[in-house]
Amino acid sequence: MPINELRAIETFAKAVELGSLRKAAAAQGLSPQAVSQALSQLEQHLGVRLLHRTTRNIALTEEGQQFLEATKPALAILERALQRVRAAKDEIAGPLHIVAPRSGFVSVLWPVVDAFCRKYPGIQPDLHLDDQVGNWVHERADVGFRIGAPPEDGLIARRLFPVQLIICASPAYLERHGAPQTLDALPAHRCSVFRHPATGEVFPWFLKVDGEVVRRDLPPALSTNDIEFELQAVLDGQVIAQLASMSAAPHIRAGRIVPLLPQHMTDHMSVALFYGSRRAQPARVRQFIDFAVERLTDNPDYVLNDTELKALP
Repeated sequence: MPINELRAIETFAKAVELGSLRKAAAAQGLSPQAVSQALSQLEQHLGVRLLHRTTRNIALTEEGQQFLEATKPALAILERALQRVRAAKDEIAGPLHIVAPRSGFVSVLWPVVDAFCRKYPGIQPDLHLDDQVGNWVHERADVGFRIGAPPEDGLIARRLFPVQLIICASPAYLERHGAPQTLDALPAHRCSVFRHPATGEVFPWFLKVDGEVVRRDLPPALSTNDIEFELQAVLDGQVIAQLASMSAAPHIRAGRIVPLLPQHMTDHMSVALFYGSRRAQPARVRQFIDFAVERLTDNPDYVLNDTELKALP
């Protein structure tokens, strides 16, 4: 039978400390027989006798004394390390590793991180923003945000809010070029397309037609791999673009951009928060998950509500 060396050494030290195999068994939640077996296996493993023992008494052999003196400092260091970890897991402080998309997500994530750090000043956020879906383990992520499916199997997903894809133009663009009245009129307009920052792939526009989501490729007057750049081009009247509601909603409400063809808006994708099992999560991670879910779930700052949608032209 294989021996658990660390457990056997702890049992040996506890038996010497308490002067009894029975007391050592009670302290470790084991049976006296299990303690006796562990010590016998350790002695057999080392090839020396560590204890003289009878049914009532134990005494160290010379080799046992040397072994105890050699292992006791290491056991003390290990115990202190275990105590520190147990204390740290309940403390809302320390590093918090977060992964999220780079494109268009800073305005969503930063208010949550900022508010959380103000509430818990001991938190040390470590943010990795990347549009490429990376390896969760290699990135040492505690919490992740993504649009769409989880980055890896085995992660828990919490849906936060839908991503409405809205065709938009500025009043200045509409004054110069007019508004497309149908989807078939779009190719005659100055349309923008988005390239994936990591792959360079051009995304089609996703449109709702007869209740189904369809993809449509458009000749680009502008292509870019940066959401903020595309938004600015729309605000300055250069192009029409399909923008995500989390970027477009505040500008629509302020009248800086105008939704077009709202009947073709889609919301088939969502922003979600991902994390591993909560059982082993330290308190700071569990608290941030709850905080982010509370702050972001169906947050009206990033989604046009039913009343706003009905008011669209």
